[in-house]
Amino acid sequence: MKSTLDVIQAPIAAEMEEFERKFRASMQTKVLLLDKIMGYIVKRKGKQIRPMFVFFTAKISGGDPLPEATFRGAALIELLHTATLVHDDVVDESNYRRGFFSINALWKNKIAVLVGDYLLSKGLLLSLEHDDYDLLKIVSNAVRELSEGELLQIEKARRLDITEDVYFDIIRQKTASLIASCCAVGAASAGADPETIERARLFGEKVGMAFQIKDDLFDFGTDEIGKPVGIDIKEKKMTLPLIYALQQADWLTKRRIIYKVKNNDGRKDRVQAVIDFVKQSGGLDYAIQTMKNYRDEALALLRTFPESPSRHSLEQLINYTIEREK
Repeated sequence: MKSTLDVIQAPIAAEMEEFERKFRASMQTKVLLLDKIMGYIVKRKGKQIRPMFVFFTAKISGGDPLPEATFRGAALIELLHTATLVHDDVVDESNYRRGFFSINALWKNKIAVLVGDYLLSKGLLLSLEHDDYDLLKIVSNAVRELSEGELLQIEKARRLDITEDVYFDIIRQKTASLIASCCAVGAASAGADPETIERARLFGEKVGMAFQIKDDLFDFGTDEIGKPVGIDIKEKKMTLPLIYALQQADWLTKRRIIYKVKNNDGRKDRVQAVIDFVKQSGGLDYAIQTMKNYRDEALALLRTFPESPSRHSLEQLINYTIEREK
């Protein structure tokens, strides 16, 4: 039986296979250790949602059949994004990524940092060799925003004084900027005009905002959303359900909950107390509604593009991102 993503991907199935072949070939190198690590990275790829956004947006922007620039744009995003993930795992001292060992866990930090640098330079060269300056500018901006978002979150996490506005700034930079760049690259690679590229970028940003709020909801767990884990609370991350719940609380309750977040020390009882407080204060309902608002805004932007199988698949992909169970 075909998975939901396989069904959504149907209009670009051939292009995705072609991309897979080209991407594998582009990762080959003559340095044996590097080739082994590149092979490991390619094998443990995720759901390939980023290339899907690139290809679908290119198609609805007039790129049918897809030009070579679209494949290069998708590869550029994968290379630069993978570089940031490899470096993130070093910074976070994380031994796992999507259930697999991270590069730093298997080959140590020094090699992981060098591999991240290699992927970054590979992406830059891919664009420069083909004069894809417009695509390089879009993706480089996204990587800059991603770094700024991470640093803003670190700065604010020390005091736990994140307001809704700051939270939205952080997730727009940390998560939404990447999906926005996928859609902008898709439109630009298809030769779309600046107005269409900006519309595609804004569409991707709205999807990215909804996607991140969904991720935040997993931390609190309900029957509809998934298993309670409390990882964000353990890591003292302020997410939308918690921010909203604290806004509704009196001064004493607010101080008590912030104390539990700051000093949870991974204790299950303290983490659970925060989860219970958020649920009772309407934090989950508020976050779910906000996520749906972003989804509706994304769908409204998408419907300004001509109707086609690719547009229909993008609608399904938006719903998939907010209905997924993991």
